[in-house]
Amino acid sequence: MGQPGFFDLIRRHESLDEKSDPLVAIAAMVPFESFRSKLKAALIKGELRTSDATRKSLAGRKPWDEVMIFKALVLQALYNLSDDQAEYQLGDRLSFMRFLGLELEDTVPDAKTLWLYREALGKAGAVEELFDLFDGLLKDKGYLAMGGHRSPAQIRAPLRGERRERTRQSKVRRCS
Repeated sequence: MGQPGFFDLIRRHESLDEKSDPLVAIAAMVPFESFRSKLKAALIKGELRTSDATRKSLAGRKPWDEVMIFKALVLQALYNLSDDQAEYQLGDRLSFMRFLGLELEDTVPDAKTLWLYREALGKAGAVEELFDLFDGLLKDKGYLAMGGHRSPAQIRAPLRGERRERTRQSKVRRCS
């Protein structure tokens, strides 16, 4: 094991790109910065943050970037991760760090931070709205976000007639 070189991380990222990292595709399709104003408003409503107007001083530790935390929550949903598992994976996986915009030397949000942000968004009633917006942005590009137990996150183009067939099957089940 040799000394790390200047371009080792770049080579690793290129290797991930060659293997079609789905997170690179999601990051390219979804303008996450467009979520910032909704996230800020929801975090104020959920009482995790205070508005700039009511804040007495800018002193103290800066809060986590709300867009980065939302991206972490998206990863949790796509990969079905608990808060503790998300904390571990965010620090361990290069693809997750790159998706969040973190470098190797950056601190990753801990499990409690993820929980606090999710709870504040839930208290504000914004979780479903934010994830519906995220799903809608992917659907507008012709993709579906797929995640769940024991399967890596994927994005894929919906199969022709897939929605129609699912609707028909659910109607059949309801009638039975």
